[in-house]
Amino acid sequence: MAAFLLGRTVRAVLQAVLGASLVYLLAAAALDPRAHLAGRAQRPPDAVVDARLARLNLDPRVPPPARYRVWAAGVVRGDLGRTLDGRPVGAELRRRLAVGVRLVLPGAVLGSALGIALGAWSAARRGRAADRIVSLLAYALAAVPVFVLAVLLQIAAVAVNDAAGVRILTWTGETARGLLLPTLVIALAQAALIARYQRGPTLDVLDAAFVRAARAKGLRRRGALLRHALRPALVPMTGRLPHTAAMLLLGGMLVEQVFGRHGLGEWLAASVARGDVNAVAAVGGLAACAVPAAALAADVLHGLLDPRVRSA
Repeated sequence: MAAFLLGRTVRAVLQAVLGASLVYLLAAAALDPRAHLAGRAQRPPDAVVDARLARLNLDPRVPPPARYRVWAAGVVRGDLGRTLDGRPVGAELRRRLAVGVRLVLPGAVLGSALGIALGAWSAARRGRAADRIVSLLAYALAAVPVFVLAVLLQIAAVAVNDAAGVRILTWTGETARGLLLPTLVIALAQAALIARYQRGPTLDVLDAAFVRAARAKGLRRRGALLRHALRPALVPMTGRLPHTAAMLLLGGMLVEQVFGRHGLGEWLAASVARGDVNAVAAVGGLAACAVPAAALAADVLHGLLDPRVRSA
């Protein structure tokens, strides 16, 4: 198990480094911060623009590989550079990331638990009305883009408030009530995805010999599902974790935009428009690290759920 995890950790680190490097090189080659500075109403002199871009390691006249070496050396020291406005990128990234975590983390946990429960429950009632209803709802929610789902919930919230005559539902502020709707959007999208994935492995395990043996000894179907079938049915789900993490990251950015939260999505869009290479590289590098980290977490979970991996 130790050798297995060591190999997967090395692979995850290499993937993260490669992904973050490609993001920076693409941003450095495609974005032009000079155009943003030169396009201001009071255009600064060219010498001032050149000096500022050179100080920030954003001068487009310098080849991207040369700028990458300076940026990479700073990243190794924990310095992600500065934005076009001169603010530290690392501090801004942490502030924006905290906004996203407050939205995504509760929704991801709630949606994952709900999706696993619904997928297993649907499998246990295979062919019945409950199974068809859960499957239909899961496919319908999965087919709706997350930003459309967010807008639909906003419309529903306004209708509820109008019908009640008071503002019951809101999506502003950092209170629990203000975070309810954004969290619900993430949870519904996550639950639909997980429920679809969980139903198939649960069906396979329910037909396994050890579950039939438990039923033959007098254990009820619910007890056999919870005590014997659920854990092995969760093992294939670990392989879906990287894909789910990528969807959560993207969905979280879109939900932030719809609900007016000043998170990573807003910062990324504004940074691309300004040609702020360091900010774009920070957000893209975070995404490039998140997916390999999720893959590593999936390997750890796989080992915890499957004894064969621990003994390998």
